Amino acid sequence: MRPNPAVVCGWQSDFLTFREAAPAYVTASLNGFVEGASPEQIRAWKDSIPPLQREVGEVIAAVPRSEQYDAILEYELPLESRRPDVIFLTDAAVVVLELKGKLYPTQADLDQVEAYARDLTCYHQACASVPVVPILVPTRSRGDQGSVNGVRVVGPDGIDGVLAEMSHAGTRPRITAAEFLAPNAYRPLPTLVAAARELFHQGDIRPIHRARAATDPAVEHIAQIVHEAARTRSRHLILLTGVPGAGKTLVGLRVVHAHYLDDLVVPRSGVTPSVPAVYLSGNGPLVDVLQYEFRQAGGGGKTFVRAVRDYVRTYSGTRARVPSEHVLVFDEAQRAWDRQQIATKTDIAVESAKSEPEHFIEFAERIPEWSVVLGLVGTGQEIHIGEEAGTGQWIDAVSSSPLASQWTVHAPPKLSGLFTEHVVAHRLEPALNLDQELRFHQASDLHKFVEMVLGDTDPAEVRDVARLLASAGYHLRITRDLEVARSYLRSRYGENPQARFGLIASSRDRDLERFGVPNDFQSTKRVRFGPWYSDSEDHPDGRSCRLLRDCVTEFGAQGLELDAVLLAWGTDFEFKNGSWSDSNARGYKRGTHVRDPKQLRMNAYRVMLTRGRDATVVFLPPIGGLDETHARLVGSGFLELRGGE
Repeated sequence: MRPNPAVVCGWQSDFLTFREAAPAYVTASLNGFVEGASPEQIRAWKDSIPPLQREVGEVIAAVPRSEQYDAILEYELPLESRRPDVIFLTDAAVVVLELKGKLYPTQADLDQVEAYARDLTCYHQACASVPVVPILVPTRSRGDQGSVNGVRVVGPDGIDGVLAEMSHAGTRPRITAAEFLAPNAYRPLPTLVAAARELFHQGDIRPIHRARAATDPAVEHIAQIVHEAARTRSRHLILLTGVPGAGKTLVGLRVVHAHYLDDLVVPRSGVTPSVPAVYLSGNGPLVDVLQYEFRQAGGGGKTFVRAVRDYVRTYSGTRARVPSEHVLVFDEAQRAWDRQQIATKTDIAVESAKSEPEHFIEFAERIPEWSVVLGLVGTGQEIHIGEEAGTGQWIDAVSSSPLASQWTVHAPPKLSGLFTEHVVAHRLEPALNLDQELRFHQASDLHKFVEMVLGDTDPAEVRDVARLLASAGYHLRITRDLEVARSYLRSRYGENPQARFGLIASSRDRDLERFGVPNDFQSTKRVRFGPWYSDSEDHPDGRSCRLLRDCVTEFGAQGLELDAVLLAWGTDFEFKNGSWSDSNARGYKRGTHVRDPKQLRMNAYRVMLTRGRDATVVFLPPIGGLDETHARLVGSGFLELRGGE
């Protein structure tokens, strides 16, 4: 246990004090802060502190005002376990240095320090308006080696020159150490799993200025509609749309956990239901992960999170049971099963079957006095057979209901076309569209990039967008050697045990298995999604995604996220003769009502390409038929990893 939990770094002082401090004293301070520091770590401190002090002294000699600059060592990013080696607060920039005991930096080293700078820019309040400069220091090298992928690379002897250069280039108000180290100054965007855990414990998620600015209008607007429904004793269908990673699921979870719902519940037979809202998803892996997290947190995950199919089985029987909730949140509403799929799965004649939207509108109508159905709609993510009817099914379900006059539909203007053939009360409300990708930090163009890659856009245009992603700290990497990809990820996140990276691949490919990717049906069926997404690398069960041992498919990845994905690209979706082809895809022959198999494959790869918050690493097996696919991806901006990365 750290003696003072309020302390967030191993050393902090101005440059002059740091230069004059005894190296052994600095080392002892760092050792007292970092719990369980290894002998190798202590040796690295002893080796690196004297050169750092020498360089700081040379900066002071060249720039006398720099005596007041601040040196911060082993700063632990709050709410995380990562620690940049050194941070200098100068009057030109916030400078992040990462020291590596080697002669030549790897791509993983470069990406690691760049990510530190990106996250400080994104989530540190004091860094929002100042440059944050990443510097990689291979301690066995010498001199200034220039910039590589946006990262300055210098040997230890070149640090003073770079800092002096920046100081002479111009000044700005300097961030003080007190401002930088202030409580709550750094508020990172949590992963979906971490956010669910916070909601369970605290009833809300941490305030992140960028995330709240993007999602709060939708949350507040939905709250207004819910209050209107309770006040006027009416029924409302809300369709919230958003690009992948925009925070739709987080909005849904926040609505389900909203405290105001407790005051709006209508008692049943003298008893007030204890759960006023439920989060439902047809995405089995997502439900498994959320329930697993809630159980790990000491709660009953099934209380707030349930599978759509289980819910339908419970309330669609002949007894016409009444749901205990007033607010039903249906995540990934565009994936709701149509009548044909319901008939296929239940042996009910198609003419007698009801789609999932029809079921939920009927369930909501049984709820006393008022009800709200909130559908969270992703775009271009229909990957299962039976999902292709899409969002229009929800409007069909309301308009065909005998109680249609009791309903009001709320949707963003982009869905206005759904109402042209239906006479149903509706309001078009801009707040119900989330168009800012939050999952990817500042890389707001990832969705656009993926659309362009999977379309017929000229590679030169795609590269322009890839450069924007790179400048925002999003890493697109590619290799034809699976072990190179694994080595890159293990090195990239080796000092961040909380990070999650894992292997994903298409369910329709049949060639990857012989290259070490276990994406066959039996292997993927054995994956337990909760432990895979949540467990640490050293968990005794050995199921963590970080081991890069087990593989999930698009069905196990949709709606969930990792810090980085290792996407094994199969032969089921190839770039051939200048366009994308699904000629090698298997498994659709039995699905006679598939409308567009190629679109489903494209959607599957769209999903897999948008699962990583930091990076997407593509492994293309060394199959001749994938050479053109490799050229397409490299030409679009994926950077090749080499052996030894």
